[in-house]
Amino acid sequence: MMDLAIADKVHDESRQGEALVLETKKAKNNGRKLYIESYGCAMNFSDSEIVASILLDQGYETTSDFNVADVIFINTCSIRENAEQRVRHRLREFTIAKVKNPGLVVGVLGCMAERLKSKFLEEEKLVDVVVGPDAYRDLPNLIDQVDSGQKAVNVLLSREETYADISPVRLNSNGINAFVSIMRGCDNMCSFCVVPFTRGRERSRDPQSIVKECTDLFNQGYREVTLLGQNVDSYKWGGSPKVGKSESPEEEKAEGLGDIQQVNFANLLEMVALINPDLRVRFSTSHPKDITDEVLYTIKKHDNICNYIHLPVQSGNSRVLEMMNRTYDRDWYINRIDAIRRIIPECAISTDVITGFCSETDEEHQDTLSMMDYVQYDFAYMFMYSERPGTLAAKRYADDIPDAVKRQRLKDVVAKQQQYSFSRLQAQVGSVQKVLIEGFSKKSDNDYCGRSDNNAMVVFPVGENYKPGQYVNVLIDRSTTATLIGKVV
Repeated sequence: MMDLAIADKVHDESRQGEALVLETKKAKNNGRKLYIESYGCAMNFSDSEIVASILLDQGYETTSDFNVADVIFINTCSIRENAEQRVRHRLREFTIAKVKNPGLVVGVLGCMAERLKSKFLEEEKLVDVVVGPDAYRDLPNLIDQVDSGQKAVNVLLSREETYADISPVRLNSNGINAFVSIMRGCDNMCSFCVVPFTRGRERSRDPQSIVKECTDLFNQGYREVTLLGQNVDSYKWGGSPKVGKSESPEEEKAEGLGDIQQVNFANLLEMVALINPDLRVRFSTSHPKDITDEVLYTIKKHDNICNYIHLPVQSGNSRVLEMMNRTYDRDWYINRIDAIRRIIPECAISTDVITGFCSETDEEHQDTLSMMDYVQYDFAYMFMYSERPGTLAAKRYADDIPDAVKRQRLKDVVAKQQQYSFSRLQAQVGSVQKVLIEGFSKKSDNDYCGRSDNNAMVVFPVGENYKPGQYVNVLIDRSTTATLIGKVV
């Protein structure tokens, strides 16, 4: 499951539903305009950049106004039920556009497309094309099929597709931060999760293409990359003697690949970190069963690998974890937390928590709260359990916790996390944080904002001697419940 933490409060799906729309870009003109919205996890946003690249190569232009589009795509997840309802509502908003332009092509992409292909075509008459996450290369053919008067579907999953050869079109980019997908799919069968069924089996992208993409981004002025995968620390590439072979031995050495024939996630992290010390490296998401001391020591070794790890716990109780098929228990998780605190004492840690999973008792809920007390997470995503059709949990267990109980337990978790999020930020008051300037603050053009090494948002006054894309040292004067505030020193 893709578990990307950004906030220190309940994960507001309406925030993830903010439209990721394309700014108008010019390409060879085939007379058609593309509009795309993305919702959900970072992997979906990254996939939309691949879709845009494929269609721009076919001569499409992009638009930020769906009313003038010839092709509209929604790329979204299928993790929670209200995500599905939100997408259906958004599709109905496109009805007027289709009335004005009968030739308009409307499609659903991604995990939700794979899982609900029949429903979308049968129930949402507006939808013309349904495309799963491994079939984006087929989009030009599918659009041609719609043009000929037929509905079009391709949700076939692949054991090989990584889109490694496609240069993503950076959407709504600030030119500073970029996502880089390093692997696709998931072999974990968490009982609550649909991802293994919608994104297929796990496969890693070759390290040479990843290093090249990150190098190109740095040369274009980007200063931070986030390596993405459903489970990044299970990344593994190995066996082929061709891995890392560039045009010359000098290029191989520069890329940090050389004679390497087997690459794990710790190796890959180091390769990317070695591109340039001014390129900041983040990653998401780690699975507690796979994060190794080798990865932790690699983070410690390189100053430009951020001291921030998202380590989803889901529950603090071993019986519930076993039912979730998380493949670790409470003691194992605590062991990994202790290792992080020992090897990288200043590391920020975030998590995911699910309340009200099948048969969870009050005592087991208290185990989750006590885990939060033990770790003192910097921030978290927190959810009530939502049964998804087709998952192992839906087949095996009754969703038997009343909504009122789920909601109360969620309130307990949220209240505790707010307490620790604030205290963790307060502890940084008086410190100096290295911040990569991302742009103006949302609240004022008189302030810049950017993230610290441990992923905290920092706001500080605009100055003449620094600008977005540069690093500055900020003395933290105070904090709110979600933001550090200071001045450049």
